[in-house]
Amino acid sequence: MTQTLFRDDAYLAECSATVTAVTGQGLVLDRTVFYPLGGGQAGDTGVLVLADGREIPIADTRKGKNAEGQFTEAICHLPALPDPAASVEAHLSGLGVQVGDVVTARVDWARRHRLMRFHTTTHLLCHLVPQLVNGCSITPDYARLDFHMTDPLDKDVLSAGIARLVAAAHPVTVGNISDAELDANPALVKSMSVQPPRGSGQIRTIRIGGAGADAMIDFQPCGGTHVANTSEIGAVVVTKIEKKSATTRRIVLGFAA
Repeated sequence: MTQTLFRDDAYLAECSATVTAVTGQGLVLDRTVFYPLGGGQAGDTGVLVLADGREIPIADTRKGKNAEGQFTEAICHLPALPDPAASVEAHLSGLGVQVGDVVTARVDWARRHRLMRFHTTTHLLCHLVPQLVNGCSITPDYARLDFHMTDPLDKDVLSAGIARLVAAAHPVTVGNISDAELDANPALVKSMSVQPPRGSGQIRTIRIGGAGADAMIDFQPCGGTHVANTSEIGAVVVTKIEKKSATTRRIVLGFAA
């Protein structure tokens, strides 16, 4: 099991950790600041710094899988391979990495922060377009949401709406609800394709606004990384709206030039 430090503090850019497994899926640590691919958000990249100062570039982060292909509670840090055909495990063994080694896990912060800004913006879109989501992709360069709807959307109107919510400086708060609370409020789940993980008794949530006299903007289960305030998003605009099918409208986000 890997302790997921990023869930409690998305601004924690590095941590000390111990190697618990060296596998074909990558290095597993006892704790990490690296977010694994999931919920539409890309996995983190960065470096693992060994005790002797050598750095292992991490090209991707994924959730571990067991022999049946089911996700485990391990998080795998995939090294960048000099030869794409090379074995991950052999490459790591060649570097002399062993179980028990202490490393410093350091994310590419500039990249992570772009992901955080985009992810929070997608939640703002859920407020501006109150329809179910049937697809999502959040990368460092763009984000997209697919809405289950037939009505046309206006790119400029949506961009203006995002700018207004960013300027309003709404706080973004991490919280938790119980499985029972979600069962009682199933409309909190905005996605048709991704369901929040259950089993621990607590489901992580992201709330935008709703503090004191501040208006509630969005509240939904989410395991991703977010900025602490909408003002931190900066200039994000709708770059494209596509009709992907008779019942799907895709909104693509980008950073303003």
